[in-house]
Amino acid sequence: MIQMDTRLAKLARGGDRAAFAELVELYRDKIFHLAYRMLHNRHEAEEIAQETFLRVYTNLDRYDENQKFSTWIYRIGTNLCIDRLRKRKATFSLDAELNEGEGGDWYNTLASPEESPDNQVVLSETQQQIRESIETLPEKYKAVVILRYLQDLSLQEISDVLSMPVTTIKTRLHRGRDFLRKKLEKLL
Repeated sequence: MIQMDTRLAKLARGGDRAAFAELVELYRDKIFHLAYRMLHNRHEAEEIAQETFLRVYTNLDRYDENQKFSTWIYRIGTNLCIDRLRKRKATFSLDAELNEGEGGDWYNTLASPEESPDNQVVLSETQQQIRESIETLPEKYKAVVILRYLQDLSLQEISDVLSMPVTTIKTRLHRGRDFLRKKLEKLL
């Protein structure tokens, strides 16, 4: 039996805009939440979701109907998030000079580590600690932990999304859990 999203992808590939709109509707929230959990920034998550759907649309002819559509779209979204995280690391320099009119010093260009007031209300203290601990995970563990526990993907699906053997996924998941456990034991 062909999955509904695979059928929609076939129709969209043939130029059916309504079918593509249905795919967007099916995956919009899932891709946004994946990006938000990886990037912890609503604006960037929205950009990643848009870029994911743009890439899906422009690459529909490359989609292999023998694999699950969800795996394909999650792979695109995850890779875009990983690319964004890599670019973030080298963004600021202590020696950077500000352009005229920017005022202040380099410290003012850093993003605030604090949550918005509405997020502070929503998240319990424990959830906040877990989220902060996930944020500190090394990249190679972070994607696996988020896809497994926050997106609820199976090990095989994560393997397909990240193009890695299941054994590597298991190892990274185990090491990521150990990292989180040790971090949380110190906090709690």
